[in-house]
Amino acid sequence: MKSVRKGRSLLLVLGSAVLLGGLAALVISGFVEGREDAALEAEREEPIKPPLRVTLPERGEPVITLDDEAQHAIGLQMAALQPGKYQDQIRAYGTVLDLATLTTLNTNYVAAVSQLNTARARLAASQPAFQRAQALYAKNIGNLVQVQTTEAALIADRAAVEAAESQVRTLRATGLQEWGPVIGNSMVTGGGLITRLIERTEFLLQITLPPGVHIEQVPPEAAVEVGDSFRRASLRYISPATRADPRIQGLSYFYAAGANSGVLPGMNVRAFLANGAPVDGIVIPSSAVVWWAGRAWVYRRLGADTFSRLAIPTDMPAEKDGGFVVPATILDGAQVVTAGAQMLLSEEFRSQIQVGGDD
Repeated sequence: MKSVRKGRSLLLVLGSAVLLGGLAALVISGFVEGREDAALEAEREEPIKPPLRVTLPERGEPVITLDDEAQHAIGLQMAALQPGKYQDQIRAYGTVLDLATLTTLNTNYVAAVSQLNTARARLAASQPAFQRAQALYAKNIGNLVQVQTTEAALIADRAAVEAAESQVRTLRATGLQEWGPVIGNSMVTGGGLITRLIERTEFLLQITLPPGVHIEQVPPEAAVEVGDSFRRASLRYISPATRADPRIQGLSYFYAAGANSGVLPGMNVRAFLANGAPVDGIVIPSSAVVWWAGRAWVYRRLGADTFSRLAIPTDMPAEKDGGFVVPATILDGAQVVTAGAQMLLSEEFRSQIQVGGDD
C-alpha cells in the first residue's frame, strides 16, 4: 500500500511540474509574439519616406528629378516653343457706354433741323408776299392792312428762323462737346456711324489707359476680352474721348465694337492696344503656367530627367489661350513643360515639406 501511495504522489508531482512548464511556455510564447506584433505595428505606423526627388541648390530654384516612368505616370509633356514676331500691347480698361443721352440728343437735333427747315420755308413764302403787298399798296391797289399783315408775318418768320438756327447750333455744339468731332459731325450730317450706334449694330466703348501710361500712336484697331473668356473681339478707333474715367484718371479713347462682339452697355472689359514695333518673343501657353507667391512660373527642362521652375513676366498677354508672350532669350532654347506643370509644383513643395519634417 505504501508503495502504491508513493507512486501516486510521484505522478501528481510530475503532472504538476509538466502543467507548470506548459503554462510557462505559453506565457513566454505569448510575450515573444506580443513583442513581435508591437514591432510590426510600430513599423506600420512609421511614415513611409518616398525617394527624395528634389534638390535645393545654393542659388536658384529647386531642381526636380523624375525618371521616364514617373514622367509618364503624371502625364508630363514638353515642347520646344518657337520664337516669332509679336506685337507689344498695353492692357487698358474699357467701359461699354450707354448711349441713351446720345440717342436723345440726336432725336432733338433731327427735330430742330426739321423745325428750321419749316421756318425757312415759311420765310421763303412770307418775303415775296410782303413785297407784293407793298407793290400793290404803292399803286393804290392794295391797302395798308394787307401790307401790315404780311410784314408782321415776315417778321415772325424771320424770328422763327433765327430761333431754329440757334437751337440747331446749340445741339450741334453739345454733340461736339459731349461726343467729340467724329460722333458729333456724324450726328450733324446724318452719317452711318451715328445710325449704327443708335441701332446697336455697333457699340461705343471708352478705353482708358492706366494712369501715367502714354501710347506712341493710337492704333486704328484694338482688341477686347469680355468676362472670363479669352476670346477677343476687334475694336475700331473712333476719336479721343471727351471725358475722363473718374475711376482711373488715364488717357481715354472712343472705340466701336461690332454687335457680335458680346459686349453690352454697362459692361467693364479688358482692352489691348498695340504699342510700338513688333518684338521677338515666345508664346507661353496657359497650360504651362503655374502661379505661386503672386507670380507666374513655368518649368523648363534642364536634362533628360531634371526640371527647374522659372519666373516669367506677365505684362504682355498672348492674343489667344490666355498665355503670355515673353522675350525669346528667357528660355535659352530649353523645352517647357506644357502638361503636368501643376503636378511638378505639388511634387516640389511636398518633397520640401517632407525634408523639413525629417529635420
